[in-house]
Amino acid sequence: MLKNKKGQGMVEYILIIVLVVIVALVGVKLFGGNLNSLFNKANTQIKTEAMETGK
Repeated sequence: MLKNKKGQGMVEYILIIVLVVIVALVGVKLFGGNLNSLFNKANTQIKTEAMETGK
């Protein structure tokens, strides 16, 4: 049997982290364009309202 359970736990944590990173990268690849557009629209609105308020 396995005597070194610390090493086994570390490998499991590393595999989970790798899986999370892969999912995050796929999510950014799929939704990156939409998110960029959304943030650009929000940025434009904030700038417009800030300029109107500053007058």
